[in-house]
Amino acid sequence: MKKEHLEILVGVFVLIGILSLGYLSFRLGKIDMFKTGYYTVYAEFDKVGGIKKGSVVEIAGVPVGSVEKVTLNNKYQAVVELKILSSIKLPDDSIASIRTKGLIGEKYVQITPGGSEQYIAQNGKIRETESSVDIEEVLSKYVFGKI
Repeated sequence: MKKEHLEILVGVFVLIGILSLGYLSFRLGKIDMFKTGYYTVYAEFDKVGGIKKGSVVEIAGVPVGSVEKVTLNNKYQAVVELKILSSIKLPDDSIASIRTKGLIGEKYVQITPGGSEQYIAQNGKIRETESSVDIEEVLSKYVFGKI
């Protein structure tokens, strides 16, 4: 009787440990299984210069979402699908910019909220965008005197 009770207790302890490890794996890996608490907006850029799925979306340096997908439209522009926290309401005159962390760091999308009282709805579009700056292009223009 005592041995069976001990085995059951150890089994429950091991099960709790496995469930805890699974939960931590999802949380630390930033995996959102149910995709709740977000809405989708789109932005069109002439150049995205290294933005890819999983890139961070920030407002005032605070992460508020991520890039879900980057595709090409029929006007040869990059369409970036952004997943934004539903607690963040973006005014419809917001500006989306491609930025780099540091000189050669990773690329991210920075959103500068506007002052409008109208907000971008689910599957809406950010109208104002600023494409990424290509450092090599700027340097070559400088070297060859075109700046």
